[in-house]
Amino acid sequence: MAARQRPPFRADHVGSLLRPQALKDARAQFARGAIGAVALAAVEDREIARLVARQEAIGLRAVTDGELRRSWWHLDFLWGLAGVAKHTTNAGVAFAGAAPRNEGVRVDGRIEFRGHPMLAHYSALAKRAHVTPKLTIPAPSALTGRPVLPPIDATAYPQREQLYADLGAAYRAAVNAFAAAGCRYLQLDEVFITMLCDPAYRQKMVARGDDPDALLHVYAGLINEAIADIPADMTITLHLCRGNFKSTFMGEGGYEAVQDVLFNKIDVHGYFMEYDDERSGGFEPLRWLPKSKHVVLGLVTTKRGVLESCDELKRRIDVAARFVDLDQLCLSPQCGFASTEEGNMLTEEEQWAKLARVVEVAAQVWG
Repeated sequence: MAARQRPPFRADHVGSLLRPQALKDARAQFARGAIGAVALAAVEDREIARLVARQEAIGLRAVTDGELRRSWWHLDFLWGLAGVAKHTTNAGVAFAGAAPRNEGVRVDGRIEFRGHPMLAHYSALAKRAHVTPKLTIPAPSALTGRPVLPPIDATAYPQREQLYADLGAAYRAAVNAFAAAGCRYLQLDEVFITMLCDPAYRQKMVARGDDPDALLHVYAGLINEAIADIPADMTITLHLCRGNFKSTFMGEGGYEAVQDVLFNKIDVHGYFMEYDDERSGGFEPLRWLPKSKHVVLGLVTTKRGVLESCDELKRRIDVAARFVDLDQLCLSPQCGFASTEEGNMLTEEEQWAKLARVVEVAAQVWG
């Protein structure tokens, strides 16, 4: 079978990597004032260079900076938009058995894109990478997808429709800026479309006054607005996740509730789909995948250190191929290894073994 020349690649990964101990130590020193921002950035640069080299040595054709400069998968990006500020929440998002830090966002003005620190982060990655550099940012739904809406300045946005319009425009400007910086592989991390597969989450959205089915179309429209102007040689993928914090999760439910809109109304090139356990349901929704798109099967879990066998992974790929052409499939872990800086409950060597296993199995399946 022919090798893919554009992403997503047969062996790929979602993006975040466990924070090395040297970086954790430097962040602790920075927090207590023992070192400054320049010294911290030097540690980030050194550790990112090491992680990029390790990804390339394993054989991955797309590399990330591991999100090492971030604290959260989503908040660091949102905080960089004009009109969005840091906010201390009353309680963290409800995960199964763990509670994250009480950090969030508030909307205190009109939302705009006026440049962003992640432009420099991408450029630094691109200079180090010998293969395709990949950038990950949260999908637009990350701003308002929690069951409790963030504080929103009513003078800026008396109606939420105007907020969505400005959010879409800000994302469109951001994606265009990343493209202008040379980015040709951009992933949008989409938790809250996936959470619409969870009946309990849907009820929470009803309780806050929203129609879950209408939100699905709003979120899809925001993604399409964000990527409306991309260059012809730019690939956009959507990573679908039910939550990932210290090896725990937020939701469950198969993709049936969103399958039509997900595959046929959202104009991305491919999907990283969580499929590491029964919480994600079966592969039947893959029947809806258009022939022009690809799915990266997230069969390797990042939540536990035990290494999946080659035979197990190949068996599950065979099952998925009953519903969609094998040539439209790729393989990856189901999520990042550290959606927040705390990271999941496995070791760095277990992380690298899992990424190497993805490369190994992809070579056996697709050549």
